[in-house]
This record gives sequence, structure tokens and C-alpha cells, in this order.
Amino acid sequence: MQVADRLTKIPPYLFMELRKKIAQAKADGIDVISLAIGDPVEPTPESVVEELCRRARDPENHRYPTDEEKGMMAFRKEISRWYGDRYGVSLDPEREVLGLIGSKEGCHHFVLARINPGDIVLMTDPGYPAYRASIIMAGGEPYSVPILRENGYLPRLEDVPSDVAESARGMFLNYPNNPTGACADRPFFRDLVAFAKDYDIAVCYDNPYSEIVFGGQERLSFLSVEGAKDVGVELNSLSKPFNMTGWRIGMAVGNPDLIAAISKVKENTDSGIFNPIQYAAIKALKDESKNIDRMVEIYSRRRALVLQTLDRIGIRFEPPKGTFYLWVPTPEGMSALEFTGKLFERAAVVVAAGTAYGRYGEGYIRISLTVPDGRLHEAMERIEQGFS
Repeated sequence: MQVADRLTKIPPYLFMELRKKIAQAKADGIDVISLAIGDPVEPTPESVVEELCRRARDPENHRYPTDEEKGMMAFRKEISRWYGDRYGVSLDPEREVLGLIGSKEGCHHFVLARINPGDIVLMTDPGYPAYRASIIMAGGEPYSVPILRENGYLPRLEDVPSDVAESARGMFLNYPNNPTGACADRPFFRDLVAFAKDYDIAVCYDNPYSEIVFGGQERLSFLSVEGAKDVGVELNSLSKPFNMTGWRIGMAVGNPDLIAAISKVKENTDSGIFNPIQYAAIKALKDESKNIDRMVEIYSRRRALVLQTLDRIGIRFEPPKGTFYLWVPTPEGMSALEFTGKLFERAAVVVAAGTAYGRYGEGYIRISLTVPDGRLHEAMERIEQGFS
């Protein structure tokens, strides 16, 4: 059976390939430690789980979700309150907030809502691979904008060729950044707003790591600068701050025209978010900010352990201050794939090769801190023994 041509343009999804590699090694009797996938292992806060169970027992919540295309109003109001408290951003819950089945869904729906076949969409290189896949599925043309260490892993917007910028209809950005961990600042946001206005580019600012920052780094929303709502939307999620990756719940906020368009795509794609999950999300946003502080403390401790280990084997660098990833330069003269191969051979540790995130990921690997402390300690001991 022949499948759609668009699928042939999409490379295998990175994490599915990693899972296959890990499963095969385990089948061969190898005790593999994976530092490749960003999935928190700590449980969702108990109060959130209890709220889910309580609401799930109500038969009224077994029907189609309330306000299925946008999310229940109580959830949207809580998102508005949270954005106001955390980022100083004012949002109209009726017109500027949309509930999502995770922020990844929002990326896909944004492209379908804004991009016509043949339109250019800007994305960073390195960058989250799902952006490229969504662009291709919508018939758009991805255009890679390099982000380099010497520029703080921020795109130099002035280096985007004017003919490309004039043809672009959208742009994906993600800070704190996966995979580099880099953080953006307000001056960059102001430049981004001006760039987007000049060229009529709709910005999709994917911000699920907004709360995972270190060393005094300010938590920021793209929408916190003047004019941002005129040019884009921000996606966010409860996955990282509240250890809710499997719950699949997030939000799109910002430009009301884009929110309406994304909502129209969504209402023709799914039937909304299970009401008890929305109630549980309200509980998390309202009462579990302490979980964010606890998780940042845990990741900070694990981060220090990995950096100390890498230093002892001769890999020294100044890491950016966001996400629960470390974007690690490979030893001199060694490619990303070579280094990932040696880590697997010598230590049975799996990491993500930087080239999985684009051409400019060469010379780097990505290490995730979302593993239990004991396994991370063991992984670091194996790496130190294997490379000493």
C-alpha cells in the first residue's frame, strides 16, 4: 500500500529510534542507562492525582469535554491567572487562551492554521525535530536558521536573507531551548517582535521549559514584551514543571486571531481534553508551585554532578542556564555520532547525538537529567571509568 509522499520527507522520529536501540540492547542482556530522553521520572504531585481521581468518579465528566474546542473556561481562567502571576502577562481567557493536548499538538495545529503549501517557515538549527515534521506535513518549506555558541545560541535575525524573510509566513522559536539549554532575554524578544512585524511573520514561541532555569536566570514569557501579541502565540505545558508528560495537557496563548485559527484546526481534529485532567491541571497551576522549586533543585544537583564528571574527563564548557538538558561539546576531533557510539560501547550509556537536531548540532551531544539519582551516579561512574 503506497503512503502519502509527505511521509517520505520526514526523517525517523529521534526518540522512537532511540527507544528501539535501547530495547535491542536490553534484549541482548546489556544494562543500559539512557540519558537521551527528557521525561521526568519523579511522580506528579499527589494532590493533582487525587483531584483527577475525584473528578473522574463524577459521571458528568465521562461525556465529551466541556467547551471541547477551547478547554473549559475554569481551566482557561486559571491559565490567565498563572501567566499574570508568573510572567506579568495579561490574557483574555475567552479570546487569548486555548487548552491543548500538550504543547506538541499546538506546534502542529499552528502550522495548519497559518501555513499554505509552499510557504517558508523559519526554525532554528539545532532545533526540536518535531517542528520540521509539522512544517512538512502542512506542505510548508522549513528554512534553518543557525544558532551558534558564540551568539549565545540565539538566531541572528539580521542574517536571515531578506528574500527568505519576505517569503516566510511563520517561525518556530523555543527558549529555554531544546536542545542547547540557552535562554532568551527581553532585548532579543523586542528584536524578534520588530523582525516579525517588518516581514509579517507569525511567531510560534514554544515555551514548555519556561520554569526550568538555574543560577538566577529570569523566567520569561515571549508575551511579556510590548507588541508580542500582535505577532504570535506562545505554547506551554504542564509536562515539565509538574511532571505530567503522560497527562498531555498544555495551552496556547496570545494573538486572538491565531488562537481562533488554531482552535478551528483543533475542533476538526479531536474532541478536547478529558475534563478530569483539566480539573487536575487547575489544581497544579493553583497549588503546586512548590513542585517547580523542588524539581529545579533536583535538576540543579544532577546538573552539577554531570558537569563535575565531564570536567574530570577533560570536557569543560560553560553551560546555558535553562532546561533539564546539557548540550555537551564532544572531545576534540570526535564527531557527535562517534562520541555517542563510544559512550555506548564503553559505558552502556545512551545520549542523543547533536546531529539529530540539525546540521549545526555536529560536535555536540545532549544529556538529559531526567533519570533517578542512583542511575545518574552510576552512569557518571561508568563514563569516568570508560574515558579516564
